[in-house]
Amino acid sequence: MHALVLHNDRIKPASDTFLAAGQVGFLNGWGVFSTIRVRDGVLFAFERHWARLMRDAKLMRVPMPHSADWLRQQLLKLVVANQAHNATLRMAIVRNKGGMFEGPDQARPFELIGFTADLHPWGEFARLGVIENARHAASPFAGTKVTSWCQNLTWHEWAHEQGYDEVVLLNEHGEVSECTSANIFAVFGNQVVTPPIRSGCLPGITRELLLDTVSAQGLEISERVLRLPDLEKADEVFITSTTRELMAVKFIEGIVLPQQGSARDLLQQEFTKYAQMYVATPTNEGKKGAA
Repeated sequence: MHALVLHNDRIKPASDTFLAAGQVGFLNGWGVFSTIRVRDGVLFAFERHWARLMRDAKLMRVPMPHSADWLRQQLLKLVVANQAHNATLRMAIVRNKGGMFEGPDQARPFELIGFTADLHPWGEFARLGVIENARHAASPFAGTKVTSWCQNLTWHEWAHEQGYDEVVLLNEHGEVSECTSANIFAVFGNQVVTPPIRSGCLPGITRELLLDTVSAQGLEISERVLRLPDLEKADEVFITSTTRELMAVKFIEGIVLPQQGSARDLLQQEFTKYAQMYVATPTNEGKKGAA
């Protein structure tokens, strides 16, 4: 994490203490968050992050800032303060009021917290373990990006203890859902497929861009129910996230992956082109942290 953080509309040292025990959102994981890639001072795909935040906040009854522009400007202040022009930005909006242990001094309906960090060196490929019954697809809260994240962190820690980089999370029907912090795709010839939202997966921004915006000639991208035997039959498997973009998977616990295609490479090239075009779009020039 970089030295300065965003707290509501102020930039503060990360070492400062500014949270109270009565802020119920922090004690109960009652908030929503998003991880945004900062590219040359631009908050990449910010509009999509805002739309997902709004949807999840409505479902979780988390108050939100009055406008996307206000939130963008606060986050850009943080980018400038930390000189984080090519970095990862994590922001959370956390509810302050409600429940049995609400503090008596909470005037604000929510807290906005943001921090930046250097880009993580993920490596060239991922090795995945498998966790059964890790996603409840039938839950009305499935697929929400909430700050109550301890289960994901526990599975991620376990994965590294076992020599894996991530884990494939299966739902209650034994279907592939997602990873702890990434969506998953499988390639069959010219068909590139990812589990549908009804599998319990989070609608990642990179996943969304591949489904509706980024494409490569000759490839068709769609949603389809997947199980572990399907992954073993695939030509390629890769995972996607804001920080990884498209990362090849070379190993999954219990199955053999042939890895004989080039679809991921082609889609990564097109994704990079799209990201560069997004940053260079004139309307985004006025929405960036000055270098």
